[in-house]
Amino acid sequence: MAKNENKMNLPKITVDDLFSTQEERDSVNQEKVINISIKDISDFPEHPFKVLNNTEMEELSNSINDVGVLVPAIVRKKDDGKYEMISGHRRKFASQLAGKETIPCIVKDLTDDEATLIMVDSNLQREEILPSEKAFAYKLKLEALSHQGKRTDLTSSQVGTKLRTDSQIGEKYGDSRNQVQRYIRLTELIPELLEKVDEKIIAFNPAVELSYLKDEEQYVLLDCIDYSDCTPSLAQAIHLKKMSQEGVLTTEKIEEMLEQEKPNQIPKFKINRDKLEKVIPKNLVSDEQIENFIIQCVEEHNKRQKQRNNDAR
Repeated sequence: MAKNENKMNLPKITVDDLFSTQEERDSVNQEKVINISIKDISDFPEHPFKVLNNTEMEELSNSINDVGVLVPAIVRKKDDGKYEMISGHRRKFASQLAGKETIPCIVKDLTDDEATLIMVDSNLQREEILPSEKAFAYKLKLEALSHQGKRTDLTSSQVGTKLRTDSQIGEKYGDSRNQVQRYIRLTELIPELLEKVDEKIIAFNPAVELSYLKDEEQYVLLDCIDYSDCTPSLAQAIHLKKMSQEGVLTTEKIEEMLEQEKPNQIPKFKINRDKLEKVIPKNLVSDEQIENFIIQCVEEHNKRQKQRNNDAR
């Protein structure tokens, strides 16, 4: 028996496949594909997914440079005759990096809600999704499905009670109804705090509780986090939310809470700035400059101490 007879004939997976859905790949053989100038395609309004110029994007760009875009993007025509991207924002960006002037597209006639659903579904199938991306994607999809639910021509009223819209979303993407709502709560965070959630500086559960704070309270909290280099625990976030709802949350109370030592928290070393200013050069003004100066002084002290010890032997 030949050695090759035991090998499975598996389909080759391309980099382009990683940035597309099965529905998109299937549609290539069913709908007309045309090449459209990239400059004539605008991004989808409120597109919540970040297009990053990272290693994966570089790989996709290299693949497009070698073999082209294998899976066409999906666009819809605008009133001005140009196009709006529905699915394919990364392929479009990668094509630009590869120096391409056009991108293969399938043009679809879609309503706003239909376009939103395709845009969200084509991105939520990615393996790595930032909390902010998932939050706004769930919100957009919930709104689109809710609009469809008001039209009898777009939904089928079957026997029995239809699933809640948030339950439908959760069922499709492996989240509970409550988890879907918790993600959507994150959209109430100010952008700077939401970015800290994406960066894993603020944990998901405390972030949900902090989303109930008023915007001005969130900005005060942001300043306190940056100054103290501390973030609220879940218990502290719940307490902050309660004080906000009771109308008694102040800057002083936020500062006081962040100064509290948390379980498993690494102790922070603090130096009185007034004392420092008496002994450091006056041209050092930023925290980074002062920190570097202190480190240099300590390193120099250690070198001299080591030399003294050697001389004393």
